[in-house]
Amino acid sequence: MALANRQERFGRLRSLAAAATTELTRVRAVVTATAGGLGLAVLTGALPPLAAALLFAAVMLALTLDLRRAARARAAAAEESGRGTDAGDLAIDATLAGFPDPVIVLERGGLVRAFNRRAIEVAPALATARPLSFALRHPGVLDAVRRAAEEAGTVRTEMAQRVPTERWWEAVIAPVRLPPPPGQSAGERLLMVSFHDLTPLRRAEQMRADFIANASHELRTPLASLSGFIDTLQGPARADTAAREKFLGVMKAQASRMARLIDDLLSLSRIELKAHVRPETPVDLVLLLRQVVEGLQPLAGERGVTIAFEPPPGAVTVAGDRDELLRAFENLVENALKYGASGGRVDLALARESGPQGDEIAVAVKDYGPGIAPEHLPRLTERFYRADVADSRAQGGTGLGLALVKHIMQRHRGRLGIDSTLGAGATFTVRLPALPARPQEHDTARAAG
Repeated sequence: MALANRQERFGRLRSLAAAATTELTRVRAVVTATAGGLGLAVLTGALPPLAAALLFAAVMLALTLDLRRAARARAAAAEESGRGTDAGDLAIDATLAGFPDPVIVLERGGLVRAFNRRAIEVAPALATARPLSFALRHPGVLDAVRRAAEEAGTVRTEMAQRVPTERWWEAVIAPVRLPPPPGQSAGERLLMVSFHDLTPLRRAEQMRADFIANASHELRTPLASLSGFIDTLQGPARADTAAREKFLGVMKAQASRMARLIDDLLSLSRIELKAHVRPETPVDLVLLLRQVVEGLQPLAGERGVTIAFEPPPGAVTVAGDRDELLRAFENLVENALKYGASGGRVDLALARESGPQGDEIAVAVKDYGPGIAPEHLPRLTERFYRADVADSRAQGGTGLGLALVKHIMQRHRGRLGIDSTLGAGATFTVRLPALPARPQEHDTARAAG
């Protein structure tokens, strides 16, 4: 309830209470005077006792009727003093409750008239009938409220909060006018302060800026290396055959790394563009994983690593994009061969599991290498994040492999889990929704029968 309205109503109620007290005092004085006068008349013999009693009863009846009329008048006045204000505030509260964004309603002078639950996220100390500045101390918002009140127009401003978490808001202050109550020509003028959460947009902008900075850095390093080797070959090593062969090998490796980085960037962009479209083509994971193993056998031979894969009998089918799934599993197995080569073995397992949303197909890639420190696990799927930068670049990694796997899984409504213990290797597990098993076809004899 607005402070001004409350004060007005309480003033009326105080006036009614004072009137009631005055009325009771007057009645007490009349009763006392009447009883004293009639008693004196009876004692002096001027009035018979019966007549005195009848007169006293008549006076009391008149006073009772008068008191009843006064009580009804006060009740009507009290009801009238509360009518409209409570109903109006209840309507405001009900309206604000339906807003998805934080909203605060202010009356003249910046006093808080009402607010919804979400407004507590912006200003936890909000309270009605208190100035907004007591709960929200952002100068930009308070100045925007003042300007909106003075100019009678909509004012926008932005606000950043650092605690308890970093968040950004756009505040929109707009004047509104309530419908006029009965008998009045103009309604009450209020200010509505709404807050739109800009945090997801700002974080996306920051991620985009970080992505561009990281990508340019990753490309700059091999480009600088290529430029240096070219200058060397054109100068001191022009006639040095051994140096030329060595430098050309390094240049080829750097060019290949740049090509992989560009390919990963393009793949990531394509997957993000199609993130909202769920693939529906049936893909047999047994055949796909066999292709992955066969394609990576040369790398496994170079690293001295054995790939163990024993698929279950029959087909294991999921709905997906075959090329994307092939890319995801190639990245996982290739990472295991590169970073877990010291274990000498990579296990590839395929199984059907019961998940919270129904049957799932789980594909686990396990290596027996040095493992990953626990502080790195939550960030491994971030773009360009590396647990060991030097080792990753030495292995030819682009820092985008696991980010690609994560985005492919998101598009396929799947999940990627990572478990690792230092010194005991790492396990990367992909879980995808399983397609319903196909019903067994009738044999020829039964069909003929």
